[in-house]
Amino acid sequence: MLATPPPYPSTIVTSTNHPEPPQITIKPVDRRRILASLAATITPFFSPHYPHLNSDQFPHIPVSFLPVANARGLFQMPPVRLSNRYFLVRAGESEFESLGIINTNPVAKTSVDNGLSTIGKKQTVKAALRLKEMGACDNSCWIWPSITQRAYQAAEIIAAVNGVNRSNIVPEYSFLDARGLGAYEGKALQSVSEIYASDLVSPDIKPPPINDGTPNESVADVFVRVTQLMSILETQYSEDTVIIVSPDSDNLTILQAGLVGLDLRRHSELAFEPGEVRFFDPSSIPTYKQPASALYKCPNPPSCK
Repeated sequence: MLATPPPYPSTIVTSTNHPEPPQITIKPVDRRRILASLAATITPFFSPHYPHLNSDQFPHIPVSFLPVANARGLFQMPPVRLSNRYFLVRAGESEFESLGIINTNPVAKTSVDNGLSTIGKKQTVKAALRLKEMGACDNSCWIWPSITQRAYQAAEIIAAVNGVNRSNIVPEYSFLDARGLGAYEGKALQSVSEIYASDLVSPDIKPPPINDGTPNESVADVFVRVTQLMSILETQYSEDTVIIVSPDSDNLTILQAGLVGLDLRRHSELAFEPGEVRFFDPSSIPTYKQPASALYKCPNPPSCK
């Protein structure tokens, strides 16, 4: 009877009386087979059409016959289309805003002092009732607030009024932070008009810096953040309703300007009042036009005119 070969790696001893250092023999790894086996195992779990397939039930299905998940591509502004419905909400007035003070330092964003003021709570309840009137959560919805105290408080009020489970609140840790206004931190709210005057000149102009940890963000900086947020939402959800809750107006105005193709320098024209709710109408997205290079045809290559 043939002996069963030892598993790899195996140890070979050259002599029983004078043992030498053990020699290790390792069988070469067939990478292609390992990768094919791995792909065949995990691919079914990413398939929307064959969720019941698994490697135990169908061990001999070639990889080429297994379904492949569809990719949506990179998100761009303005988008070609949107996969979800979006409601944009600015949180109600904060305690700092009630005092007429600018506060955008992320260090204080979870502070109780950064929560909703008495007026802000009333504004947020009105916003929640407005969402209910608009049927925002009739077929369930996801609420994406900034982790900033006032925005998260607003999300909880919206969820309570609209009968949404708290597990559907997805706190966003950075993309929805209030726009950092640098050296304007602690100044009067009326000073924001000076920042908007700079925005009209160029979306790349930053507020003057400060050394207390408050970022000084340009419109272009915020545009990058909100584009990244939309990329996540459009990838994570499909045919869902998402309520975006921002602690300030600029996140929302820059986002809306990007979605409709408005010159970012003019974002302040779309300003949100505290507690304001806005449904984003997909019909406001400009019709996608192919670039000239995609329309160019050569009738008689290589002679083109």
